[in-house]
Amino acid sequence: MKIQTYFSKREWALWLGSMATILATYVVFRQESFLTLIASLLGVTSLIFCAKGNPVGQLMMVVFGSIYGYISYSTRYYGEMITYLGMSVPMAVYAFICWLKNPFQGKKSEVTVNHIKKKEWCFLILLTAMVTTIFYFVLAWLHTPNLWWSTLSVSTSFGACYLMARRSPYFALVYALNDIVLIVLWSVACFWDINYLSVVICFVVFLANDLYSFYNWRRMEKKQKKQKK
Repeated sequence: MKIQTYFSKREWALWLGSMATILATYVVFRQESFLTLIASLLGVTSLIFCAKGNPVGQLMMVVFGSIYGYISYSTRYYGEMITYLGMSVPMAVYAFICWLKNPFQGKKSEVTVNHIKKKEWCFLILLTAMVTTIFYFVLAWLHTPNLWWSTLSVSTSFGACYLMARRSPYFALVYALNDIVLIVLWSVACFWDINYLSVVICFVVFLANDLYSFYNWRRMEKKQKKQKK
C-alpha cells in the first residue's frame, strides 16, 4: 500500500487541515499539555484510516483511547475515563479483529461493510438503554461533574463502538453525535483550565472527520455492492 496514492486529495486535505488546526491551537493559545496534543494528533490520524475501513485505524484508536482515559481521569471526568478504558479501548481491539476477519475481496486495507437488520437495531437500543442507566448511577456515586452530559457521552460512545465492531456505516454518525456531546463537556472544563481548549478543538476536528467517515462508508457500501454482482 503506497500511502501517497492510498488517500485521495480530499482525504489528504482533511487530514493535513485537521493536524494543522490542532497544532495551531496548541501554539497560538500556548497550551501546556503536550499529552493532549499527542492524543489529538493520534486520534485524527486514526479516524482517517477508519474512514477508509482500514484496521490500522483501530490499533491507533487503542493508543488514543488509553491516553484520553488518563486525561479524563486527571479532570475527574470519570464517565469518559471508564468509557474509554473500560469500553472503547477493548471494543477497538475487538473491532480490529473483526475487521481483519472480514476483508473486502481479500483486501486487508478495506473491511467489508455490513448491513444491520431491524431486530439488531432494536437489540442495540435496548442494550444501550441498560448500559446508560447503569452508568448513570455509577457516575452519580463517583460525584462526576456534569453528570447528564457525562452519561450521554457513555450512551453515544457505547452505540458507536457497537456499530463500529459490527462494521455498520452508522457508527460514524453516532460518533459525530458523541463529538458534539464532548465539545460541550470539555468546553465547560475550559472555564477552569484553558489547557483543555486543545481537547475541545480535537473533538471539533473529530466531528468533521466522523461526518466524512459516514459519507465514505456509504460510498464504500455502494461500490462493494456493485462489485459483488
